[in-house]
Amino acid sequence: MGRLDVVRLCAALLALIAPLAPPAGPAQAQAAPAARYKTFSTSIYVVVDATRRLADPAVFAREYARVTSQVKFDKVYVEVYRDHQFATDAEIEAVKHEFEAKGVTVYGGMTLAAGGAGGQFGTFDYQLPADRAECQQAAELAARHFDHVIMDDFFFYASKSDADIAAKGARSWTQYRLDTMREVAADLVLAPARAVNPNVKITIKYPNWYEHFQGLGFDLDKEAKLFDSIYAGTETRDPEITDQLLQQYESYEIIRYYSHIRPGASGGGWVDTYDSTYADRYAEQLWDTLLAKAPEITLFNWTAMASPRAAPAGTREAWAGLSTSFSWDKMLAGYHASAPSDLGPGWASIAGAALARIDDDLAALGGPIGVASYKPYQSSGEDFLQNYLGDIGLPIEMTPIYPAEAKTVLLTQEASFDPDIVAKIKASLQAGHSVVITSGFLKAMQDKGIEDIVEWKATGNVAAIHDFINGYGAGAGAPLNDPAHDNPPVLFPEIRFWTNDSWPIIRGVASAKGFPIVLMDHYSKGVIYLLNIPENQGDLYNLPQGVLTQIKRYIQADFPVRIESQSRVALFAYDNDAFVVESYRATPEPVIIALPGAGRRLRDLSTGEAVPALAPVVDPHPRRADLARPETRFAVTVAPHSYQVFKLETGAAAP
Repeated sequence: MGRLDVVRLCAALLALIAPLAPPAGPAQAQAAPAARYKTFSTSIYVVVDATRRLADPAVFAREYARVTSQVKFDKVYVEVYRDHQFATDAEIEAVKHEFEAKGVTVYGGMTLAAGGAGGQFGTFDYQLPADRAECQQAAELAARHFDHVIMDDFFFYASKSDADIAAKGARSWTQYRLDTMREVAADLVLAPARAVNPNVKITIKYPNWYEHFQGLGFDLDKEAKLFDSIYAGTETRDPEITDQLLQQYESYEIIRYYSHIRPGASGGGWVDTYDSTYADRYAEQLWDTLLAKAPEITLFNWTAMASPRAAPAGTREAWAGLSTSFSWDKMLAGYHASAPSDLGPGWASIAGAALARIDDDLAALGGPIGVASYKPYQSSGEDFLQNYLGDIGLPIEMTPIYPAEAKTVLLTQEASFDPDIVAKIKASLQAGHSVVITSGFLKAMQDKGIEDIVEWKATGNVAAIHDFINGYGAGAGAPLNDPAHDNPPVLFPEIRFWTNDSWPIIRGVASAKGFPIVLMDHYSKGVIYLLNIPENQGDLYNLPQGVLTQIKRYIQADFPVRIESQSRVALFAYDNDAFVVESYRATPEPVIIALPGAGRRLRDLSTGEAVPALAPVVDPHPRRADLARPETRFAVTVAPHSYQVFKLETGAAAP
C-alpha cells in the first residue's frame, strides 16, 4: 500500500468514527443522482466555514433541503482552506460523503489568500517562509482528499514588504510579481499537490479584472498553461456603483476570451450574489455567462444559497408590472417553503428561475461569433473597452492571438503591446480585410510605425461634440442626432489627417469645425478605420442612436446580423443563424434587426412566432458599395432586463 493509499484510508476512517459523520444507510447508498439542467452543469462553491458547518449532519440535512428546493445542481466544490482557516480531514470527508450519498459530484476547492482588512484583500507574502509553508500545506490538504481541485481567484500578489522590496531589485513590480507567481504556482501548489496525489487535476480561476492582472502577478500566458484548466469569474454586479464598474457585457466576453486562452480547457463561469441592486441583475450575469457557451456555471456560495432569509427584489419597481425574462411574481407563485423557519425564496430561487429560463433557450444556439478583437497577453489600455462596445450592440470575440484570417479586426490600445503589430495590420489589409483601430491605439503607436500605413495624428486637443453628421463627399451628409433625445456634449480627442487622403465618414461638428468620429483610408486591397473613442469611454452610452447605428454599420459590414437601438442593448450572435438580443435598460426598448440580403425571414424563438419584415429603405447617402447592399429589417421590442432569441429561416419571405 502506497503513501497516498494510507492517507486516504486514514482520512476515510476518521470520517467514519467522527461523531459528526452519520453512517451510510441504505437510503443514502441508493440515493438518486442530483437533478441537473439539460445544457450546462451547475455547481455550488462551499467556502471553508460552510464546510466545517456542514460536517454536522443536522445542519447538512437542513441546508441541503433548503438549497435543493430552489435550484438544481450536480456538483459542489468543497473548500479546505481560506484566510488561515483549515478544515480538518474528518470534516472534509464527512461533507464529501454526505454530498456523494445524494448523487452530487464533489470536487475540492481552496483559496490561497491571507484575509485582509478594511475591505482590502490580503495575499500571502511569498518571501516569508511561514506564508510559503501555509500555501503548500493548503495545496497538499486539497490533493489528499480530491482528484479535482479549483482555486478561487485570490492567487495574486499584493505585498510590498521589506522582504519583497529587497527581492524585487531593479525589476518592475509587475515583472517581479509575474516571476514570483509562476514560481509559486509550480513549486508551492502544483508540485506538492501532485506529490501527494499524482492524479490530481488543478483548475485556476481567474477573476473579472483581466486588464490589470499582470500588475498583481496573474499570468494568462505561461502560468495559465501550468494548470490543468482555467475558470472565469463572470461577476459584473452593478455597473455604476461598485468600485470596479464592470459593464454587463463582460459576463459574456470574459468567457469568450478565456476560451481562446485555453481552448478545450476553459471550465466555466462563476457568479456571486454581491452588489446586485435588483434581482434581475443577478439573473443577467448567469444568463450572459451561459450565452457565451460556458459548459458550467458555479454559484458562489453555498452559504448564500442555503440562507433561510428571503432574497430582496431590489430596485425593480420600474418594470415590476411588465412581462420580463426574469419574473419575480412567477418565482414567488411557484415557491414552496422547505421548513417552518423558511422566510421566503432566497438567492437560490432567483438562480433556479434564471437557470431554468436560459436552459430552454441554449440548445437553439450554435457557436458564438463576433468581431475579432486582439488583446495580447500582459497588455492593457482603454481598459475594458470591448465590454462598453458590447453594451452598445457590437458583438466582440476577444482573442490573445492576432486573428489574421478575420475579415474585420478591431484593435484597441492593448494591441500596441505587440511589437509586430504594424506588420500584422499590413498583412490583413493586403489580404483585402478591414482593420479598425481606436484613437487610443493611434496615440500609443504614433511614431512607432503606424504612419507607414496612415498619417493620422492625435493632436492632444479635445473637443466637446454635440452634433454629428454621417456621409461624405461634395454636398453629402445626414444629421445623426435624435430629436427625441437631446444628447449631452461628449469630449473627443482631435485627430489630424490629410484631406482627400482619408475621409471622416462620421464626423462631429462644434462651432463650425469638423472632427472625425470614424475616419477611413485605403491601404493595398483593404480598408483601415479609426474609431474615435470619447475621453470617458462611458460616454459611448451618451451618443445618439444614429451615431451608434452608423458605427455598427461600418464595423459590421461583413457580419450576418446587426441591431439598431439605444445603448445598453447587446447582441450575441452564433454560427447557426441564431442570435440573442438582450436589453439592460429599465424600459421597453424598440430595436431594429438588420439582416443582409433581401427577402430574409426571421422567427422569434422566445414566442415561436414569425417576425414581419419592414418595408425596404433606400439609403440616399451610401458610403461604400458594400454598405449599400440590400438588407431586410425587422422591428421588435425587448422588455426591460430581458432577452429574446431569434433564428433566421431559409427560403424567401412571404409576400
